[in-house]
Amino acid sequence: MQNLSPELPSAVSPAWMRLKEAVEAIRPLQSKDGSIDLNSRGAGTRDEADALLTAITAAVRELAPHFPHDAAYLDAVVTDLERWRASGYAVPDFLDSLLAFQPAAQREDGLLHLVVFPMYTQNGNPDRNIEAVLLTVVWPDWLAELERTRFDNPMFVPITFIDFTSGYDTNSAVLFPETVAVREAPERFTWGGIFCDREAARFRAVSSAAVGALGLDIPADAAALLDDQKLSQETFVLWDLIHDRTHSHGDLPFDPFMIKQRSPFWMYGLEELRCDLTAFKAAVQLEKEGQPHSGPMGRNVQYAILFDRMFRFPVSGGRVRNYDGLGGQLLFAYLHKHDALRWTDNRLRIDWDRVADVTTDLCTEIETLYRDGIDRPKTAHWIAAYQLVSRYLTPHPASVWAKGPDALPLTEHSDAKSLNKALCDAVLPDEFPLSMFFEALSKKLGGVIASTTGITGTSELRSAA
Repeated sequence: MQNLSPELPSAVSPAWMRLKEAVEAIRPLQSKDGSIDLNSRGAGTRDEADALLTAITAAVRELAPHFPHDAAYLDAVVTDLERWRASGYAVPDFLDSLLAFQPAAQREDGLLHLVVFPMYTQNGNPDRNIEAVLLTVVWPDWLAELERTRFDNPMFVPITFIDFTSGYDTNSAVLFPETVAVREAPERFTWGGIFCDREAARFRAVSSAAVGALGLDIPADAAALLDDQKLSQETFVLWDLIHDRTHSHGDLPFDPFMIKQRSPFWMYGLEELRCDLTAFKAAVQLEKEGQPHSGPMGRNVQYAILFDRMFRFPVSGGRVRNYDGLGGQLLFAYLHKHDALRWTDNRLRIDWDRVADVTTDLCTEIETLYRDGIDRPKTAHWIAAYQLVSRYLTPHPASVWAKGPDALPLTEHSDAKSLNKALCDAVLPDEFPLSMFFEALSKKLGGVIASTTGITGTSELRSAA
């Protein structure tokens, strides 16, 4: 498989390595909330922390001239680091530097950023450790034109890794401002970064393994996509661009990600799948229009959504309310029940002439659910969503929800909050277990999926455990 090999700029490398080493050394001193308990860690902790923080700030100052577009941000980082020192290493507050970092305002292909924050990494390290990341923006002209004319998304920033500290030596593929330790959340966030190189490398590794394990015949352009890291990265950038904006577009009863409230996990699964299938429909349209660059990219996005959703999502992560896994299971089951794919003679066959139309039909069913939900009470909407999912996926035999509305505690609570809690509590951790097909696939792909932890467009797969 072809890989990209961006190198650390020689002028940046020595100071970066010093920064990285100091960050890695201070991380073990930090508590879950990012603070350092100077009392409990014993004598010398303050001196050790001070020395490491001095090394971090010195490296940031040395690196700053190489990132003139981030000058205000890097100045604020140094100030926030020194404020953290002055506080006696209390819970860090990097709100000022977070507000100064505005990568969406300067989306230029190949632009480098140095990022230093106390933060947790989503799907990675849950603690707010200091992290340092060197990254580059991916913003080719054809994508910029599509964003300007059709898929406006001013907060979207596709990025790739150059190097990173250990919080990103994980499955995390995002850089989100809401993960940073701050004294108060900003009124609104203005950017979100997605590491398309990690997404693409993981997609290529897992999808290639699945194609081989399942004996699946794929078109030549799909094989070319799996073999090309750069092409896969740009494919994921287009997919993510459309997916991300869809959370705030369409007929929306409510968006479970935007409104901070607990919902049954299939509501999150349907929302993520709706956004992916909206991107799928847009990709089909781009392919039909046949423009020189966006036409083939539209075809590639369709392959990426199908393969990543059906092969990786259902068998990645745990089985406790795995809403992304649920969406992948639902897509596969829908295609299977509508005869767009078949599993016979221990081989998977996809009807490439029908798969786009059937996938679009699933999108239409979810969109209809959402549109009808505007006129429903929340509880009725949750029940309708459950009924849609359970038409295609078999619930757990012990499920209360599967017994229908009469089995749910609908009349036992006087207020909406307690009712919603009771309904969510009635959901089993694995409400829709894996089918036998996916149980078998999980065994075949488990080692490959584990090996993609920390993967980038330049890294080798780890040896499977």
